[in-house]
Parts: sequence; structure tokens; C-alpha cells
Amino acid sequence: MHKFNNTWTLFLDRDGVINERIPGDYVKDWDSFDFVPGSIKAIERLSGVFGRIVVVTNQAGIGKGLMTEQELFSVHRMLLKTVDLLDGRIDKIYHAPDTPDNPSNLRKPGTGMALQAKRDFSEINFSKSVIVGDSVSDMEMGHSLGMVKVFIEGKNEHPDRIQAFNPDYHFKSLAEFAKKVIGL
Repeated sequence: MHKFNNTWTLFLDRDGVINERIPGDYVKDWDSFDFVPGSIKAIERLSGVFGRIVVVTNQAGIGKGLMTEQELFSVHRMLLKTVDLLDGRIDKIYHAPDTPDNPSNLRKPGTGMALQAKRDFSEINFSKSVIVGDSVSDMEMGHSLGMVKVFIEGKNEHPDRIQAFNPDYHFKSLAEFAKKVIGL
């Protein structure tokens, strides 16, 4: 396991890592946002280790017209408030509203959200950054930027596609990753 400290940045995917995915749908409001068991405690623990914690999330529901950016912002305000109340920290949340068939560089596997974070937090060094995600696109973005890649199992991704991006670690959840980082 790498030795992480406050000079490192943690990039977190949202759906499937922090909150449960809704198969075939999107989290459109706070009532449908269900934390993955242990994820909120994991963020609290990881807040004491990493210098920056940012969320990078593809949100195609906006591009498909199934939700608005204002609805997404409302969910994210509640997420930030909940994490803060439980002594965790997320410094900023970035989202890509694009659809898979009409992507921009913002949408993972593009690097746009990570580059936005670097513009906002100049101390971010991608060689001292970790991406935690449950999809090929997360691993590909991390690979493109030279990040440490942590794959969270759960989403139905083909193992060969994941292995193509050579994740550094595999875990069942963000909570399991946090336990390894903290050394419990």
C-alpha cells in the first residue's frame, strides 16, 4: 500500500462509491441518494489523511434531460452538508453533464474534471493523486493522468477492460480502502 499523507489528493467517483447506483436511472433528488454502507465514515477517516478530496462524477441524466443542473446542485449541497456534519470533508464536486454518445473532455474517461480541480487547487499533483472508482472510465482517466488507481468492485464491468488500465488496488468498497489506508 502506498503511504498517503496530506500532500496527496483523493479523487472520488460518486455513484457506486459514495452512494448506491440506481440501475437504469439517476439520483435526481436527495430522497433517492442512499450512501453505500460505510462510505460516509470512510470519507471522515480519509479526510484526516489526504490534503484534498474532490468528487468527479459523470451525470448524463442532465444531458438526457432527465434532471436539471439545479437538481444536481441540490443533491450535492446536501451531500457536502452531511459529510461536514459527520466530520468529513469534500473540498469540491465536479460533474460532467454530457451523454456517452456526445461527450466532451469533461466526461470521464476524459480528464477535464481533474484538470478543473488542478486549476482550482494548484497544489494538486497528479502523480500524488488517487482515483477511487467503480468503472473503466474512472480507471482510464486515472491512467491518463498517472494517478494511483483504486477499483471498487460492484458495477458490472468486464474484468479484461478493467485490467487494461492496470488498477493498483481492488477493494469491495470505499470503506475497505479507507481501512487499508488508515491501517486498521
